[in-house]
Amino acid sequence: MTQFDRPFTYPTTRKIDQTDDYHGVKVSDPYRWLENPDSEETQAWVEAQNAVTFAYLNEIPAREKIKQRLTQLWDYEKYGIPFKEGSRYFYYKNDGLQNQSVLYTLTSLDGEAKVLIDPNTLSEDGTVALGGIAISEDGKYMAYGLSNSGSDWQEWKVREVANGEDLSDHLKWIKFSGASWTHDGKGFFYSRYDEPNEKSKHEEVNYYQKLFYHQIGTPQSEDVLIYERPDQKEWGFSGGVTEDGKYLIISVWQGTETKNLIFYKDLTAPESTVVELISEFEAEYSFIDNEGSLFWFQTNLNAPLGRVIAIDTNNPPPSCLAGDETPSSPREGEFTEIIPEAAETLEGIGLLNNQFVASYLKDAYTQIKIFNLDGSFVREVALPGIGSAGGFSGKRHDTETFYAYTSFTAPNIIYRYNMVTDESTIYRQPKVEFNPEDYETKQVFYPSKDGTQVPMFITHKKGLQLDGNNPTYLYGYGGFGISLTPSFSVSRIVWLEMGGVYATACLRGGGEYGESWHEAGKKLNKQNVFDDFISAAECLIENKYTKPAKLAIAGGSNGGLLVGACMTQRPELFGAALPAVGVMDMLRFHKFTIGWAWTSEYGSPENPEEFSTIHGYSPLHNLKPGTAYPATMITTADHDDRVVPAHSFKFASALQEMHGGEKPVLIRIETKAGHGAGKPTAKVIEELADEWAFLVRELDIN
Repeated sequence: MTQFDRPFTYPTTRKIDQTDDYHGVKVSDPYRWLENPDSEETQAWVEAQNAVTFAYLNEIPAREKIKQRLTQLWDYEKYGIPFKEGSRYFYYKNDGLQNQSVLYTLTSLDGEAKVLIDPNTLSEDGTVALGGIAISEDGKYMAYGLSNSGSDWQEWKVREVANGEDLSDHLKWIKFSGASWTHDGKGFFYSRYDEPNEKSKHEEVNYYQKLFYHQIGTPQSEDVLIYERPDQKEWGFSGGVTEDGKYLIISVWQGTETKNLIFYKDLTAPESTVVELISEFEAEYSFIDNEGSLFWFQTNLNAPLGRVIAIDTNNPPPSCLAGDETPSSPREGEFTEIIPEAAETLEGIGLLNNQFVASYLKDAYTQIKIFNLDGSFVREVALPGIGSAGGFSGKRHDTETFYAYTSFTAPNIIYRYNMVTDESTIYRQPKVEFNPEDYETKQVFYPSKDGTQVPMFITHKKGLQLDGNNPTYLYGYGGFGISLTPSFSVSRIVWLEMGGVYATACLRGGGEYGESWHEAGKKLNKQNVFDDFISAAECLIENKYTKPAKLAIAGGSNGGLLVGACMTQRPELFGAALPAVGVMDMLRFHKFTIGWAWTSEYGSPENPEEFSTIHGYSPLHNLKPGTAYPATMITTADHDDRVVPAHSFKFASALQEMHGGEKPVLIRIETKAGHGAGKPTAKVIEELADEWAFLVRELDIN
């Protein structure tokens, strides 16, 4: 008998007398002190919780075998999609088990590649990641951002591509920004914050993002301020130079709201001012390209599934004119529709071979369609199957491009595509040590609580017996307009090899069916997302894929909230729960780092009507004493600056206090990582091995 065949003894978590009044509703918050990740008491709590969790994990015999299999499968060459700037090609590659992918450059596709930057050499444990890059028009310089331990904060530098040496440029206090070079190669536009003080590090709403121009070879203190709005501190700016080099397009975002504004600046006139072209948050606009003063946009204005329009900036709509007393977005008849709304969801669009290349989602899998500049349909690009395709980037007159195709059982295959002949040829095909023919994926549609039909992908070994005894992993997200589409994962293959069923539910709140689908799962409609996920579980059970004791649910970030809400609403429906970096305290999420930006998605607890809805599903506040919750392993990082670890810390403490069952409710805390982006391969494998081992034990997998 091991210690974990007996009831668990969890670390004692101190409670304080803290009660808040929300619109007349008294809410206690006894674990408020865990919001400070740097206090000695919190750090001691982290150490004590990890001691219990890892003692439990260390006793699972299958854990080491799972880790070995993950490592074996993971060890294959992974290539990114090549792209071209000037006379050079660039691509990412990971030899297999490298903690971070390496950026390479070459002068021709059959030439010898050389390393441009290897993030693995920047730290001993691989926790420094390449956050973003921007190559100058002539391919001479590269601006690049580095993040440490998964932080959203980045520092940007400039490297000369030919010799791989850095210039003196060093830019700080950058977050949620890329870079875009002027065509003379002398500098680039980027967005940053002022250097934060100790308070503003934790309360980002108290300072704001500004758009700057940096000239290479000069100190950051001399950067030119292009645009700021101190009267709109929640606005952020993304600046991009048009392909012809004549305009700076400024997309203005507010929080995580998908609606945005569009401003522009004429770069051919040095003294030009910023023009507000789209000046109301009424719809989403994505700049595609321009032909002189004619700007093409992808938008969901009066078209929830998306369309393409053109606006002539030499003859802008009256409603968009600067100085208008009631500036707004363009109205029907004030622009030209180029590609109308289709039955599928328009995900993205670009220009190649002087044609529009449009990526659509049809029931959450990819379709690629080509149109002439007048919007007339040319053809659909044949893809290898029902999966996800991405890429198709390049310059307007390029006749060749690259794309990647993947599915639940097919790793990223890179294709070279000829825009003239409509031919796809394999450029890079990875070799993974498993047989995809042993598995199958099907898409089913099931009714949610209100009758809405929701799609779900189900992958498993061929010949699966539908006897209700299969261990099943149900994954979801359901928020921020993010679509879940077919993708490959080594960890998923290990699960399938163990006889597991893998299911992905495309919940409302995502973008699978456009903005209407997103709106149906946000703010006051958020319960629809949880209903969709619960109904997915019921569908799997009713159709004999599994049963509650064999069913695990998982999700990260907003998906962690999803898991937390569903396990508190229907604890008897699941055998295990894996909420990762979840938003668990829905009454205080807006008080930490970028959390204020999520009020456009969740609503605000400061609003009485929205508070009632939020309080009704907030995972932390809906745990009930004495309830037998499913076996749970919460995962987070002690210094995640996106979803601060306090969410998981407080939820774990309350769950351990309230739990009335015998199943373990644990928290696994990574002590040198952030929200997930740039996490070293070694740490990813360790965490996945722990999660699968947890499920092997708790779902009784033989």
